[in-house]
Amino acid sequence: MTRRLKKPVVYGLYCLGLVMFIGLIYLIELSIPDQKLSSHKDVYITKNLFDDVIPVIKTEEKLVKPYTKEEVTESKNYYDYKADNQSQEKSLVYYQNTYMQSSGITYSNADKFDVISVLPGEVEDVSDDELLGKTIKVKHNDNLYSIYQCLSETNVNKGDKVIQGQILGVSGTSKINSNNNNLYFELVLNGNSINPNSYYGKTLKEIQ
Repeated sequence: MTRRLKKPVVYGLYCLGLVMFIGLIYLIELSIPDQKLSSHKDVYITKNLFDDVIPVIKTEEKLVKPYTKEEVTESKNYYDYKADNQSQEKSLVYYQNTYMQSSGITYSNADKFDVISVLPGEVEDVSDDELLGKTIKVKHNDNLYSIYQCLSETNVNKGDKVIQGQILGVSGTSKINSNNNNLYFELVLNGNSINPNSYYGKTLKEIQ
């Protein structure tokens, strides 16, 4: 005759087994090292990995010459009041029996060459001057302007935003500079013409 366990005993065995199982899981967890972040400092460990990283900053553009063709040369210099007599004579512009002081630099070449923006800016004016030919004026900030004259072609319009190195036009001739292909380039700072050769390679912040 087979003896059967009473229901209360069966339920008791089930409960005992369940308790032993839960206890076993608890013991296993205790034996595993705690990998949780243990302090406020640990919470920012990922951030700390990048504390010494230097952010990439775009280098500010430096003033470049208004052309890219290597064969282009200076045919007329900027007139410098402090220069010697010989240098000043080479900076005079002769027109209709009159000598005028050059307030910019004349760049020339046997062939036509592209004229580029020396810095980023906004085209303030595009005109066709009877004496100086097609002219483009670019504003770089409230104090600095660049002026490109003697052009045969213009590629921009008033109000256009331009980047450094963008082609503004093509060299040409004028009544003052009739030989070869020319660009008469002026740089104006605070309302006064300045010698571009003294500022090439400088940033807007340095041109003050």
